[in-house]
Amino acid sequence: MLYSFSLDIMHLITSWLLQPVVWGLLFFTGLAIYEFGLALGERLSVIPALQAAKQKQALISQGKKRIERADFITRIAPMLGLMGTLIPLGPGLSALDSGDISILTTAMTVAFDTTIIGLFAGVIGFVLGRMRRRWYDNAIGELERLEIAESVTDTAKLTPVVEVNTSVNNSVNTSEKTA
Repeated sequence: MLYSFSLDIMHLITSWLLQPVVWGLLFFTGLAIYEFGLALGERLSVIPALQAAKQKQALISQGKKRIERADFITRIAPMLGLMGTLIPLGPGLSALDSGDISILTTAMTVAFDTTIIGLFAGVIGFVLGRMRRRWYDNAIGELERLEIAESVTDTAKLTPVVEVNTSVNNSVNTSEKTA
């Protein structure tokens, strides 16, 4: 009796989860597409503007924030896709036992759809994360190279040039030899 009750509770909870999982997948797919458009603007205007203004810390903080968001999409969307795959399979397999193929086909369709949508959003997030890492690493590296070049130039300007009078050194050396 307790075993049956716990299985009924588990089945009830999982059936409640399907709708939020589908909405979550749609949200993450929309977020991935939005992030793709944002990344284009980032690459074409934001990163070059921060580079031109030599704002290294702003570049680092913005890059970290944007890369974390892409990584979040990469991890969560496939998990939701897997949940959306497994949740409808339970009722679908139960329907197969009773001979109702239409419920099984609906469950399989939902399972495949959620898998594909989850993977699609995850792939977009993965590609965005990789591209952003490369963009921000290159921009930060370029700023660091400019800082090094400027510090070398500044050091060269501050270093005094001392001319050594070799005739005085030679006369001192010859007088020491004769003495």
